[in-house]
Amino acid sequence: MPLTNAQHDAIMRIYDGIRTHNRHIQEQRYNEIVSLIPEYQNIENEIISVSMQAAKARISGNSQDYTSLLKSLNDQKANLLISAGKPADYLDPVYTCTQCHDTGYINSRKCSCFNKKAIDLIYKDSNLKNITENENFDTFSYNWYNNIDVDPATGLTPYNNMQKVVSICHDFVDNFDKNFSNLLFIGQTGVGKTFLSNCIAKALMDSYHSIIYLTAGEFFDSFKSGDFKEYGNSKFDTSFFTECDLLIIDDLGTENSSSYNLSNLFYIINERLLRKKSVIISSNLDMPDIESRYSQRIFSRLVSAYSILRIFGDDIRCMKKLSAKNS
Repeated sequence: MPLTNAQHDAIMRIYDGIRTHNRHIQEQRYNEIVSLIPEYQNIENEIISVSMQAAKARISGNSQDYTSLLKSLNDQKANLLISAGKPADYLDPVYTCTQCHDTGYINSRKCSCFNKKAIDLIYKDSNLKNITENENFDTFSYNWYNNIDVDPATGLTPYNNMQKVVSICHDFVDNFDKNFSNLLFIGQTGVGKTFLSNCIAKALMDSYHSIIYLTAGEFFDSFKSGDFKEYGNSKFDTSFFTECDLLIIDDLGTENSSSYNLSNLFYIINERLLRKKSVIISSNLDMPDIESRYSQRIFSRLVSAYSILRIFGDDIRCMKKLSAKNS
């Protein structure tokens, strides 16, 4: 899956560091052996001389074969290493990954070690690594949603409604690379909106998609940090908001309302629609409040381009606290 240019460059810098480190190890080993066995360097020099003679012979058409001599010299080197208590390949090039030789690629295909570094970087950049260890589809539980009280607007219990919502979330993940879609979670505090966002993020990061997660406050402060010196530096580059595979904005509506914030929100929502890059937004506001708080052009894009998923039920955070006290 595509990484941003900045992420790819960061990974390649990691490989540069690995190769430099491993060359240093190889040089230390060589100096160690030459110090222990001065004869080793003499044999190496002889191998270089014979190799040059063999090259000249091939160029001039000389049929003399130097293969046996070179083999004998290399065997002597190996025996000297063994006599010093070292393995025969002790001075071979050092690779952290023997599959790609620390380049990240095998015949233009990303090596498994590259994918590992990519996902580690994605977790770090997304602000989600620690969160998703505990909040993912594997740890999600319907036990917090009652199956008795029926919501008059939907005719569903919180339990049945959440089954429907989770199914849509799984579909969002399963078809992420095939179908462009966006999600808007609405509902009161503590009903699981953020948890579901994290479930989706974890599933997509595990398949090497680039995700950025921010609270609404972090999202808007990132723009202020870029535009106004008095706000200091943000750890998020706002250019990433248009480039990443999935942008998650949590708790929209908790930020201060201003024309500056509205302008930046519209820009990101509209730009990602044009690029067909998905967004997940969660909010404690209901749709009439979202319409009154945000501009009509923002609201119209949310209504027309987002699957609006209303979640209802009891405050799970409160229930967990009560359960912990009673246990």
